[in-house]
Amino acid sequence: MKVVLSTLNAKYIHTSLALRCLKAYGEKDFDIDIAEFTIKDPAMNIVADLFARNPDVVGFSCYIWNIEETITVIDMLRKIKPDIRIVLGGPEVSYDTPFWMERLPQVDYIVVGEGEETFHHLLTELQGTRKFHLVFGLAYRKEHQDGRLEVIVNPPRPKLDLATLPSPHRFAEDVPRLASRVVYFETSRGCPFSCQFCLSSIEVGVRYFDMERTKSDLLYLIDSGAKLIKFVDRTFNIKRDYALEIFRFLIENHKGCVFQFEITADIMRPEVLDYLAEHAPPGIFRFEIGVQSTNDLTNEAVQRRQNFTKLTRTVQKVKESGKIDQHLDLIAGLPHEDYDSFRKTFNDVFELRPEELQLGFLKMLRGTGMRLDADKHGYIYMDRAPYEILGNDIMPFSDIVRIKRVEDVLEKYWNAHRMDHALLYLIERAFPSAFDFFQQFGDFWEGRGWQKIGHQLEDLFSRLWAFLSETDAVRKDEEHGGWQLDVALGLMKLDYFLNHNYKPRKVWWDFTMDKAELNGWMQRLADRPAEVSEAFAALGLSEKELQKHAVIERLPFNLNRYLQEGVVSADEETLLVVIYSGGGKSDARSAEFYTLSLVPSASSQA
Repeated sequence: MKVVLSTLNAKYIHTSLALRCLKAYGEKDFDIDIAEFTIKDPAMNIVADLFARNPDVVGFSCYIWNIEETITVIDMLRKIKPDIRIVLGGPEVSYDTPFWMERLPQVDYIVVGEGEETFHHLLTELQGTRKFHLVFGLAYRKEHQDGRLEVIVNPPRPKLDLATLPSPHRFAEDVPRLASRVVYFETSRGCPFSCQFCLSSIEVGVRYFDMERTKSDLLYLIDSGAKLIKFVDRTFNIKRDYALEIFRFLIENHKGCVFQFEITADIMRPEVLDYLAEHAPPGIFRFEIGVQSTNDLTNEAVQRRQNFTKLTRTVQKVKESGKIDQHLDLIAGLPHEDYDSFRKTFNDVFELRPEELQLGFLKMLRGTGMRLDADKHGYIYMDRAPYEILGNDIMPFSDIVRIKRVEDVLEKYWNAHRMDHALLYLIERAFPSAFDFFQQFGDFWEGRGWQKIGHQLEDLFSRLWAFLSETDAVRKDEEHGGWQLDVALGLMKLDYFLNHNYKPRKVWWDFTMDKAELNGWMQRLADRPAEVSEAFAALGLSEKELQKHAVIERLPFNLNRYLQEGVVSADEETLLVVIYSGGGKSDARSAEFYTLSLVPSASSQA
């Protein structure tokens, strides 16, 4: 019996841990292949590939991001291979299972919950006595004597003993692709919390895999070339000693691999933070922290225990260490969170200056308390995945649409880190708050129709400049003296230059320095480099090398003083000098900037 396990990943670089768990458990008894695709792949291509493998049984792992595309594939597959047995599993079909069996008559079986043992038992019955009523955790169709089909959902299977599960990380065919894919890894199953918007709240208790097995698997993946391992544990740091031991092991054995964890920041122990600050190499750990809301009434309504003061302390301490990037998550549309309340939540969290701030919208996932209580708060939401809300009693659709504009520019500008110097200046000095900046800019972006077209790097800069220079409300703020447009422009120029690994061929602003002045400055920098700094002089660049590898621009304020003291001084101007070494994207030092302070009347001949 030929078995193919398949799924449609969100991106090509993703891999499915679920499929590998099923194959590892069942391969000793069955001929099992894995076939992974993406939601962007044409359905015809997917079906053609599966058809060519000629399976007797095909199983699909289903999630909110792939269920509708998977259904399209299933419909086609059933038509071309009428006798194939189609099995679904995964979180999207593990709840409201009778609904899925009724909606999808072309599906034969659904595996509910943990799948390893249930799927193996199903294959055993398909190959043997076909006593499906004995397979705990299975939904199937029973045919009666009169030809009528009845959907049967068997009782759930008891939780698995994790010590009995074989490793899903030892397949030789995965090794060649480890360096170019994301590896998903679990050290535990379950979650100790009861957040009503999350599927993890349904499973009570946390079970752990054996520590020695976990270390062995991690070492195998690292030695085999893995570059990014994402831990899927819902709260990695719930057990301090367990987390600390794994942190220590990874620090000692990382070999340049990067590891990402979902942590609960307000329960992070100080001794763990101290250990990481002292011992963790920069850049090998990333933390994902679900804040969701800073509104106490909201957190109480969704049964979410969170101490924002302690969370803040953790985030700040991690940030101060300079070792670990942090990704903080927000959810718009939670109960008791209207537009103004969410604005406060956003600003509370942005104040922590996370490396990435993910703004998502509440999804009414099947099986969650939020979906069951949707009417209580007047929620309306999409009937089909991803079940995103369209509004509730206090946050109408019009507010959601506006917040989506915030999400759009937040992703393009802050999370992409294309112009941090300029953004922080604007957020701290030109706008009432970070949220107001992103909202006003998002509204402007939408008004121009830019959401309908693509963008290059220079487009992002020119569009921000259009917003700042053309928006009346923004210009009136400038007139009050809180900020200066030419300073914002100067910082944008700095950011633009630093976004390149090689000397840019064009700029998005009108470069006013004529050729004679440009050449004069290049000659002066070559002849008197110590005027800039000892570090610049140590480069030993000739005028010819500067012409080839450097860009310069005059800024109407003292850039060094602003960067070091936060003071904007127009008493001195700055000659900005950026040197490109031509490194690749991984080379953080491919663009270095230097400054030469000038009196406002200085010229290239001074």
